[in-house]
This record gives sequence, structure tokens and C-alpha cells, in this order.
Amino acid sequence: MSFANLKSKSMDISKLVAEANAASGQTTNTNKYQDDRKWKPTVDEQGNGYAVIRFLPAAEGQDLPWVRYWDHAFKGPTGQWYIERSLTTLGQNDPLGELNSRLWNSGIEEDKETARRQKRRLHYVTNIQVINDPANPANNGKSFIYEFGKKIFDKIMDQMQPEFPGETPVNPFDFWGGADFELKIRNVAGYRNYDKSDFKSPSAHLGSDETKLEAVYNTLYDLNEFIVPDYPNAHDAKWFKTYDELKNKLETVLGLATGVGATIKNEALAQTAEAAPVREASEPTVVSAPSVESATPVSSDGDDTLSYFAQMAAED
Repeated sequence: MSFANLKSKSMDISKLVAEANAASGQTTNTNKYQDDRKWKPTVDEQGNGYAVIRFLPAAEGQDLPWVRYWDHAFKGPTGQWYIERSLTTLGQNDPLGELNSRLWNSGIEEDKETARRQKRRLHYVTNIQVINDPANPANNGKSFIYEFGKKIFDKIMDQMQPEFPGETPVNPFDFWGGADFELKIRNVAGYRNYDKSDFKSPSAHLGSDETKLEAVYNTLYDLNEFIVPDYPNAHDAKWFKTYDELKNKLETVLGLATGVGATIKNEALAQTAEAAPVREASEPTVVSAPSVESATPVSSDGDDTLSYFAQMAAED
């Protein structure tokens, strides 16, 4: 919708909640991660960081203010990395998802551990405006794309769907009724922790100055690029590979063609075409990151995990 219609047709929170709940029931090369459109919080040497951001509404032509995608990132027994978007994002079968299902259902604990290391990770993508970035003041007032994981999305859902009586639902993406988000990052046991992050009290963005709000609205990025195959003029020409391309890459990384991946049966991957619809092995209690390196642990929320693994792959 146009900015002129945005205020009068502000998206109903119930629709956002319904879409989020429906979704939650479902179960390279390095330059693709150098995207100046994306903002990431900066942390100090102790792994702590702080910033204030404002989640922005859906861009014109988009139904929701966020999109989400799944990916896999791990280092195989060959020493090569598998860093790829999962086709389950598109509702399609994915060779690694199918392999993980077979491994999990094999009844062998070692196979289950392998499936955990290779599990898919969930990412959310939205538009934000940076209110206060103490580590990079030049970002203040600018609009960016922000990727984050389930922990932060849960805090968004807590605003839209509060648990306790007397709490008023808030649409964090609304210009007039939303709220700034204080991002507080701590290093807890070597992992980024977002538990202390929270929304401030609801307030109109930019003092309800509609000239300024419209200027911000006109900076919003089309997020469909992250979930639509062959999106025209995409920043990355091909976010999603085909099933066969992913299968070939997986065979190479796991060493299935050469016998390097001794603990994983060749026939498990060969039979993926016959696998049941993807359900990612139900992932009951998965570890937060593959145990592939002794380097600095990655965020448990997954906001910058993909870029971390890409950097690791580039250094090998």
C-alpha cells in the first residue's frame, strides 16, 4: 500500500499474530555476505553490545513486515563447508533435510548427533531504522535490513500477543503505535545472549511527523528478494540452488562419493528422492551450532551465523 493509506489501513495485529503462528507450525562465495544494506550490532571485546532500533512496517506490495528463511551451515568430514539456503523455505523437499530425517530415524545415536550438527537454522529478515548505534553513530537515522533469529522474534510476538491479563497488544512495526527496541547483547558462556533486550513504551515514530515518516517509508527494501527464487535484480543472483545442485554439493562436502564420510551411509542420500515430506527430524533439542571448529562460538540466536560460517569457510 502507499504511504498515504498506511495510517488508515494499519495492519491488524491479529493478522500478524496469525501469520506468525501459522509459520511457526511449519516446521558460496563470501561477497554475498558483504551487503551494505544490512545492519549488524557491534559488540566489544567482551562480546557485549547495545543499540536502539525501530522495526518498520511492510513495504508497498508486501503483506508482512518480515520474511523468514532456513539455511544450513556446517563443515563436513572432507574439510569443506556446506553453507546453503534450505529449499524447505519454499515449501520444497531439500536433500539435507531428507538426509537428516533418515539419520534421526535410524535409531543410532551417532546419526542423531550428525543430524543435529547439520540442522537447519531459522532467520527472520525485516526493515529497521537505527535510532542509536553507539559503536557506529553514522548509522543513526538510517534504514537497513536486519536479520535475526527466534529469540528476538519471540520478543516481537510477546508484544503482539502478550501472555498476561491487562497487557495491551502492541504492533512493533507500526509507525504510530509501535515501540523502539533496545538491543542488549551479552556474552553468556561464549554465546551471544539477547535475554535483556526489550521494547520501550509505545510511542509514535519521529514524533508523527508524516513528512519524515514518508521519507523513511520510501527507503524500505523489498524483502521478497530473500524468499523468491530468481528474484529480478537480486543482490545475490541466486539465493536458492536447485535440488540436484544441493544434492551434488552435499555429496561433495560429506565425501559420499569418495568414502570419506565413513559414518554416513551412501544409500541414505541416494534414497532421498523417496523420502517423506521434509520435517527436519522433528529437531526436539538441537544444539545451537555445529561442533566443527574451536573458534569463537557463534550467536545462539542465529542473527549473524551465516556470515560467521562464510568467513570460516573463506579462511580454510
